[in-house]
Amino acid sequence: MWKTWILLLGLGAGLAGCSGIDVTHYREQTPPLELRQFFSGRVEAWGLFQKRSGEVIKRFHVVIDSHSEGDTFVMHEDFTYSDGTRQTRIWTLHPDGPGIWRGTAGDVVGEALGEVSGNTLRWRYVLNLPVDGKTYQVHFDDWMYLLDENTLANRSYMTKFGVELGQVTLFFRRQPGQS
Repeated sequence: MWKTWILLLGLGAGLAGCSGIDVTHYREQTPPLELRQFFSGRVEAWGLFQKRSGEVIKRFHVVIDSHSEGDTFVMHEDFTYSDGTRQTRIWTLHPDGPGIWRGTAGDVVGEALGEVSGNTLRWRYVLNLPVDGKTYQVHFDDWMYLLDENTLANRSYMTKFGVELGQVTLFFRRQPGQS
């Protein structure tokens, strides 16, 4: 039995590693995404989490206030979920070469890696995710696409041991008067 589980986990991890497209595929797409420019000031987002079956588990609203501190970019996110729970995450981001960002947050394991190309950002990290009194380390693979100067769409794939747990879909909107 354990040999079957190891084989299935290996196949899942292998398929997850082989699937997908490289972010540079979007290098010619416009408008170009300038991460610091889009998120500076106040941005709001609305989203939902779906299990891999497609069932919506939670909806949420996020208010993001961001600012620069020298080369460092700080994003303060306040989440309000449909069940009334609240959560705060503060990202500290650093540019690390053309189109590359690295970041940390209190519930992120280690460091997140972001790659920007054209209108697209791919953001990968491991998150400590609390569920029913337990905390699980899950992998997030976020794909963000700038639709226009004020709107960003985000599709996140959540996996554990290479197996998809679900997806998060978000729409970000810059608030009027933001630069």
